Amino acid sequence: MRFALFGPPGAGKGTQTALLQQMFDLQSIATGNMIRSAIHEDTPFGRQLNAYIQDGGLVPDEIVQELAESHLSQGGFNQFILDGFPRTVVQAKWLHSLLESKKAPLQVVISMVVPDEVILERLSQRRIHKHTLESYHLTLHPPPADLDPELIVHRCDDRAEAIQIRLDTYARMTQPVSDYYRDMGLLIEISGVGTSLEIRDRIIEVLENQAVMNTA
Repeated sequence: MRFALFGPPGAGKGTQTALLQQMFDLQSIATGNMIRSAIHEDTPFGRQLNAYIQDGGLVPDEIVQELAESHLSQGGFNQFILDGFPRTVVQAKWLHSLLESKKAPLQVVISMVVPDEVILERLSQRRIHKHTLESYHLTLHPPPADLDPELIVHRCDDRAEAIQIRLDTYARMTQPVSDYYRDMGLLIEISGVGTSLEIRDRIIEVLENQAVMNTA
């Protein structure tokens, strides 16, 4: 099983990846999480990455590709779900060549479609635990009442101005990836609006229809 979840920031890719990873025993390749972890560790590499994204920009392709290949190789280039990667056409073409060379091409790319106004509401209410990096939503999944409020942070890239920059960047650089996979016959679009279980079931239906779940 080799597939990707695609969509704008705040579409819910991480939530769905966690659900599907547990259900199907998949390796999760989430370059965004890798980048955030490196930033959280405050290493020189992490500070370099932070400089790219603090204003809503993208980390250079070469760095993201190196992270992705390293983690894909750990799972033998099989039984994986890509969470928000690739983000540019350059990355998509690089990934296609890499997986073809391993005889493990992507089987389907599922694009989660969510209106911008829903994205803005979701991300503006997102909060992160500064130590565990667990994600909360002030309305739908608030932090526990007994948790020290100082441990809960509002990330700079989850503020309204940065969210809009991220959406603009997505439209300019990442949306063309949809066209790339559509031309390859791999792209399937689903609604990313609804409960997490409703969206999960839509994804599973796509996997069943594309016979992805019946392959090793």
